[in-house]
Amino acid sequence: MRGSPAPSSASSSASDLSRSPAHSRSDLRPGTAGDYSLSASLSACMLLSEGAVEPMQIDVDPQEDPQNAPDINYVVENPTLDLEQYAASYSGLMRIERLQFIADRCPPLRVEALKMALSFVQRTFNVDMYEEIHRKLSEATRELQNAPDAIPESGVEPPPLDTAWVEATRKKALLKLEKLDTDLKNYKGNSIKESIRRGHDDLGDHYLDCGDLSNALKCYSRARDYCTSAKHVINMCLNVIKVSVYLQNWSHVLSYVSKAESTPEIAEQRGERDSQTQAILTKLKCAA
Repeated sequence: MRGSPAPSSASSSASDLSRSPAHSRSDLRPGTAGDYSLSASLSACMLLSEGAVEPMQIDVDPQEDPQNAPDINYVVENPTLDLEQYAASYSGLMRIERLQFIADRCPPLRVEALKMALSFVQRTFNVDMYEEIHRKLSEATRELQNAPDAIPESGVEPPPLDTAWVEATRKKALLKLEKLDTDLKNYKGNSIKESIRRGHDDLGDHYLDCGDLSNALKCYSRARDYCTSAKHVINMCLNVIKVSVYLQNWSHVLSYVSKAESTPEIAEQRGERDSQTQAILTKLKCAA
């Protein structure tokens, strides 16, 4: 009978490696996949033993927050926009805001857009915005004149600052404010809810025309206590939503959209709606 077979070379190598830790470490060369895998496993085990993080948390990418994401300023160099037709789609403060937005994003239309905005703002009591737009127009004209490929043209110079209009408009705005405030006090003395509601709305309209958004929002909100019908509530909500959009207070916008949609005039008319109610509902959907 032959003796037991001698152990294979593979078994000998395995036993040698188990008895010689130094030798086993030398087989895993730095930089190999085995080295990185072993190091990652040891690190994960240490973190788990300390209760620091969950197993997969170390590999999770941070969640992006769209609200805190940085704004990206796009620049349009070759516009195909009909500026006059576009501006005619808006009215009031929104028309001026849109023209300023185009001036900021589209250098070829900057001077034209600011000139149109300057003309429109002079139809309001917003003196501060007039001065701001005039400053932007002066800077844009100066940049256009100093450009390397500038072509001498007539009408490049911005119109001079109309100081007479500024002073006269400030006085008119102050006189109108005093009159509206006096009227509101008289309405409160007579305790007529409908007149008081209109007085608050008139004050809100005037503040909005002057560019004082904070006071406009206060006046529109105060009208809520004097609403006597669903139509009045909807009108109050639309006014608050409008100013909140200008202030970029989106939580306030959503809150008053919900309030308007819950009024009986909107909520109960699930079927056929007249054109006025449909227009109001469309505005609310756009705001939301």
